[in-house]
Amino acid sequence: MADTVETRGTAVGRVSGSGRLVVALVGGLFWLWLLARWAYHNTLLDRICTALGLPDLIRSEYGVRRREPWLPAEPFQSAADSIGSVPPGFVFDRIAGVFELAAFATTAGPELAAGAFITVYMTVLGMLFGLVIAVPLSVARVYGGRIASTAALVYTELIRGTPLLAQLFFWYFALPLAGYFDAAGFVGRNGIPRAAVMVAVVAFTINSSAYQSEYIRTALESVDEGQLAAARAVGLSKGQAIRHVILPQGLRYAIPGWTNEFIYLVKYSSLAAFITVPELFRQARNIASDTFRYQEIYIIVGVFYLLLVLTIALAMGLLERTVALPGVGQPADQN
Repeated sequence: MADTVETRGTAVGRVSGSGRLVVALVGGLFWLWLLARWAYHNTLLDRICTALGLPDLIRSEYGVRRREPWLPAEPFQSAADSIGSVPPGFVFDRIAGVFELAAFATTAGPELAAGAFITVYMTVLGMLFGLVIAVPLSVARVYGGRIASTAALVYTELIRGTPLLAQLFFWYFALPLAGYFDAAGFVGRNGIPRAAVMVAVVAFTINSSAYQSEYIRTALESVDEGQLAAARAVGLSKGQAIRHVILPQGLRYAIPGWTNEFIYLVKYSSLAAFITVPELFRQARNIASDTFRYQEIYIIVGVFYLLLVLTIALAMGLLERTVALPGVGQPADQN
């Protein structure tokens, strides 16, 4: 049996039955709203629509703080005031508080949607680029020679043994990466975020690659060793056997670990706020500083993170079921 690998973040259990349907419906509406907000202020879409003779369809010229909510806050606030006018009581106070929170959420929504875009952008790129690095690292750990295996081990333990916040500070403050991105001339325009975001993507990529490589390494070790020998016996080289026989199974085994890693990056992307990245948490902090409504805004941003995490867990579960093959998809020791 392969040795266990360290996991991190909060594992989200499988949602079943009516709960899964509720998460799918609420999460679908949430993502539909997010995508619509992102598209409405996208620079590239604005240029395309302008070229097609629709200059007012997309409004990318509005800064984050000038963006207007699509739902008015007045009906919610009026409902809260009406309920609050009745004699004081615990139930009525709580109901009035919910409507006040909804009114505040509508006004804060545009800024939080902009922050959520940066959060998702960094998370997805960090996961994808990290996977590109993680696959050869894991193969080197399991099937490489002494030098390759040791080098992969040193890289993995170095990254996993240091805090992500320290890594962010190293890439942003100790190295001139932000200056390199600014000099490249493509950041901060055409829908590409500014340099601090790209530095965060680099940090998340490197950090995530170390953890993903461990998930994949454990998954590769779960594949029966006899399959590699059988592939070699039918004429495949070692590299071909790993690519065509071992990896397709091992990557399926690693999906639960990827789900945890995805959830981890969504939540801990908030650390990028410390290097001036205007992601979801930093936008919430800015709103709190302007309005002094700290409790309300952090409840709202907590709901944002919860919806992101639950929908990701649901999507990854669907991916796991989609790519599963009969007799494949569970480690050998569980069959």
